[in-house]
Amino acid sequence: ASADLVVSGPDTLKEARECSGERVALSLQPLGGRFRQLPEGFADYAVEVPSQGDRFAPYSPVDPEAPALTVGGVELTSAEVVERAHADAAAQGLGPGSRILSGLPYDSWEGLSYGLYAPLATGGSVVLCRHLDRLDEKGLAGRQESERVTATTL
Repeated sequence: ASADLVVSGPDTLKEARECSGERVALSLQPLGGRFRQLPEGFADYAVEVPSQGDRFAPYSPVDPEAPALTVGGVELTSAEVVERAHADAAAQGLGPGSRILSGLPYDSWEGLSYGLYAPLATGGSVVLCRHLDRLDEKGLAGRQESERVTATTL
């Protein structure tokens, strides 16, 4: 509710509506498909983001010692986020070109690190897959193979 921006998939739209700031919804359809009916009060990620270039130019330099993230009751500086992300990447054997499949939620350091920061810090990528908990062993192995996954965290 106190966030300036929330990004939500279709399963968490109710909770995302509590945000009084900007709201972006992802349909999670194959190939980045749009919502058939856009949820009221949300911008559609598939409409808004593809037209934006992949470049970032900060208005001011980032202070590595300034608070950057609070998760699980712990506040981390930018430098600490990068340091921990590199440590987690090393623990998982991630490097340039790695593809990690993470089934961890983004409400913990582990989920954020393996689902974003560690691959980003090492030049890898994240394979996003909803409902990994519904896959049996064979289904998970098939997903790992088809997506050329090099590491998995569940």
